[in-house]
Amino acid sequence: MMKRCWCCFIILILSGNALAQDSAIWKNARWIAYENIPDSAIIVPHIHGNGKKAWGPRKDVLPMFRKEFVVSKPLQAAVLYVSGLGQYELSINGAKTGDCFLEPGWTDYSRAAQYVTYDVKHQLKQGANAIGMMLGNGFYYIPGERYRKMTGAYGYPKMILHLQLQYTDGSTADIVSDETWQTAPSPIYFSSIYGGEDYDAQREQAGWNHPRFKADGWKSALLTQPVPLVAQINAPVRKTRRYEVRKYWQVSDTTIYDFGQNTAAVPQIQVWGRKGDTIRLFPGELVNKDGTVNQKATGSPYVLTYVLRGSTVAEPEVWQPRFTYYGHRYIQVVRLAGNKQAGKPELLSINNDAISSAGDRMGIFSCSNDLLNKIFILIDHAITSNTMSVFTDCPHREKLGWLEQTYLMGPSVSYNYDISTHYRKAIFDMKNAQYPDGKIPEIVPEFTRFTAPFDESPEWGSAAVIVPWNNYRWYGDKQSIAEAYDMMQQYVAYLKGRSNKNIITHGLGDWFDIGPQRSGFSQMTKMGITATATYYYDLAIMARVAKLLGKKKDASAYNKQAAKVKTAFNKTFFDRKHQQYDSASQTANAMALYMHLVPAAKRKAVLDALVTDIRKRNNALTAGDIGYRYVLQALQEGDRNDVVFDMNSRDDVPGYGYQIRHGATALTESWQAYEFVSNNHFMLGHLMEWFYAGLAGISQADTSAGFRHIIIKPAPVGDIRWVHSRYGSVAGTIAVDWKKSDKIFELTVEIPPNSTATICLPAKTNAVITQNAQKLSKVMIENNRTAIKVSSGKYLFTVTE
Repeated sequence: MMKRCWCCFIILILSGNALAQDSAIWKNARWIAYENIPDSAIIVPHIHGNGKKAWGPRKDVLPMFRKEFVVSKPLQAAVLYVSGLGQYELSINGAKTGDCFLEPGWTDYSRAAQYVTYDVKHQLKQGANAIGMMLGNGFYYIPGERYRKMTGAYGYPKMILHLQLQYTDGSTADIVSDETWQTAPSPIYFSSIYGGEDYDAQREQAGWNHPRFKADGWKSALLTQPVPLVAQINAPVRKTRRYEVRKYWQVSDTTIYDFGQNTAAVPQIQVWGRKGDTIRLFPGELVNKDGTVNQKATGSPYVLTYVLRGSTVAEPEVWQPRFTYYGHRYIQVVRLAGNKQAGKPELLSINNDAISSAGDRMGIFSCSNDLLNKIFILIDHAITSNTMSVFTDCPHREKLGWLEQTYLMGPSVSYNYDISTHYRKAIFDMKNAQYPDGKIPEIVPEFTRFTAPFDESPEWGSAAVIVPWNNYRWYGDKQSIAEAYDMMQQYVAYLKGRSNKNIITHGLGDWFDIGPQRSGFSQMTKMGITATATYYYDLAIMARVAKLLGKKKDASAYNKQAAKVKTAFNKTFFDRKHQQYDSASQTANAMALYMHLVPAAKRKAVLDALVTDIRKRNNALTAGDIGYRYVLQALQEGDRNDVVFDMNSRDDVPGYGYQIRHGATALTESWQAYEFVSNNHFMLGHLMEWFYAGLAGISQADTSAGFRHIIIKPAPVGDIRWVHSRYGSVAGTIAVDWKKSDKIFELTVEIPPNSTATICLPAKTNAVITQNAQKLSKVMIENNRTAIKVSSGKYLFTVTE
C-alpha cells in the first residue's frame, strides 16, 4: 500500500475548500517576507527564455525566519499549517520537520498556493521552543542568471504559518507568522529551479533555529501581499533511493563520477578543507567524447556550489541542495582552493539521492524475456523521474506539466503507482489555467505563455476531459469528475468553436514521430487526424460522463455532435479504395480503431492495414508522442499482441531496445536516443501499459469503474514462457501468473473481494480446459478465446491443446 504521511489525510478532507485564507485554519497568521518586491519587478506570466538583458541578474535574498515561543503546559496535540513560496524547509528546535522535498507543490501562484499540514507534537518540548524556516525560489521567482527555460517573478520569497497548540487541560494557544518574527539572509546565495544552487557555509549561524539564539543583525519580518491558499492536493516529493558511485575518472584537474543511472536527483557531498575553499558540481545525463559532462540538451549551465566554512577529516562538512534538482547520471566535480598557496579541498564522498512523488509501488511485472524486463525498468525510471507535484516532461531543461502525457501515460503509471492525487492535482491546475473562452493551454501550471502552436493543441488540452474520466475509471472518483464537469463542458465547446465542418486542423499533431526528416512536428500523419479523432473521443467521453451524472439532455447533445464529427472524419480521412486512413499512417489507423471512428464493417480491414504497414517496415514503428499508445491499444484490442511483441522485442531499429543498446538507462525523448534532446523523458513509455494489460492481461470491463468487473486476457506471444504480475487496484490486489509449454497453458488468477472477473483464455476449439483441476465441459470458445465468468477468489486454469 502506498505510504502516506499524516498530512495527506488532512489534504483529502480540505482540498476542495474555496481558495481563500480560512480564518479557522490560519487565525491571525500573515504572509511575511524579508523584503517586498516592487511592482515594476513582477513578471507574470514568466517570459519564455532569458528575458531582457536590461533586467540584469535579478538576484534576490534567500531568507530564513525564526520564532521563539513557550509551551507552557503538557500537550495534547500540536498541528502546524504552513506554506512558503517558492519552496520551504521547516525545522523545529533544529530538526527538519517531515521528510518531504520541494514543498509545497507547484501551482500558478497568481491563482493559488498550496499549504501543508504537520503533526508536530513529537518535535516540541515543554518550555522554550523555536521554529525555523528557509525559503527557496522554485517557480515563484526565477533569477536572470545561468540556464533558465523562462524568466519571471510572482514576488520575492515569503511564508505563512500557524501552529495550533492544544493542552491536556483543554486550553489552546496559537503561534502565527507576523511582523514579530525575525529574518535574515540564509547561507544560500543563489537558488534557481533551472540553474542550480549556491551555498556559503561561512554565512551559517549556528543555533539559529534553536531557542535562546542571539539574533544579532536579524530584522523584523515585513508583512507582504497574501496569496489564496488551498490544502496541498498532490502527493509529496521524497528522496526515494540513494545511488553510489559506480566508477570515476579524471579529466585535467576535474573528476567525473558515474552513478550508473540517469534519474531526477540531488547529490550529497562530504568534504573537508580550509575556510573559503569551494566545491562545484556540474551534473549531466551524458558525457562528451573527452569524458567531461555534457549539459547541451538539458540546460546549461546548471551548477551546484558549496563554499566551505573550514573543517578537518575528523569533522567533515556535509551538504546537499535544498531547493533545486536535475536529471543526471554523471557529476563533474571541480575543487577550488580559497587560498591559491594552499591545497584544494578534499571530496570524501559523493552520493546521489533520487527524488519522486510516485510513492510506493502498486504493481509488479516480470517475464521470461530479458529485453522486455529491461524496457520495464527503462520506462519506470522515466516515470519516477518525472512524477513530481506535476507530471513533468523532463527533470532538467523544462520541468513543465505538458498535458498530453497525463492521460496518454496515465494508465502506464497507474499500473505501477497510485496517482489518484496526481490526477486531482492536474484537474485543479487545469481549472485554474482555463481561459474564459474555454481554452486549455498545453502546459499547466501555465507559468509562461508559449506562442502557437505550442500554446494550445487539442491533443494536449483534451486532458481536461480525459484525465477526470481516467481518474473515475481507475479510482472510482465520481466527485472529482462532477467538480470538473463545467471545465470539461467549456473545453469541448471551445473545440467546437475551433472546428471547421467538424474537423480540427490546428495544433502539434503526432509530435516526434519517425519520418524522413529530423523528429519534431508530425511527418507521417496528416494534420487534422489526431486533433479531430481526439475531439471525437472527448465528445464520446462527455456523453458517458453526462449520463453518469444524470444529465440526459447533455448526453444526447454530445452523442449527436459526436456522430457529426465521426461522419466528417470518415468523409475527410478514410481511403475507401485502400480501406485505411491517411495513406496507412500507423497513428491514423490506430486512433480511428481505438476511438471507434471506424465503421463496424471496416474494422477488420483497417486493423489489417495497420498490421500490414508495420510488417512491411520490418516491424518498425513510425508513431510518435500522440499515436504510439493508440497503436499498442488497437493491436491489443484486435488480439494482435504478436505484432506488439515483434515490434518491441528488438534493438536494431529505433525504439525501446534501441535506446538500451545505445546506453540509455531511462526512457529518452526520441525513439532514436538522440544526444541533442532529453535522455530522461516521460512521453513515449506506453509499452508499460501493454505489459500489464496485454501480456499479463489485467484490465477492466468498459462499463466498470475502480476495477469492480475485471477482465483477465493474457497474451502468450513470441518466445515468452512465463509472466508474473500484480496490480494493487482500489478494489484490491489482482494477481496473474501464467506459463506455457508446447501444448499446455497454465494461468493462476486472484480476484479481490467484491469484484467479479471474465477470464479470456487463449484456446482453440479442440482445447481441454480445467478450472481448479476440474474439467469444464461447456465453455464457449470464439476467436480462439474463452469467456469464463468468476467471482472473487483464487483460480488455476489449464488449457491443453
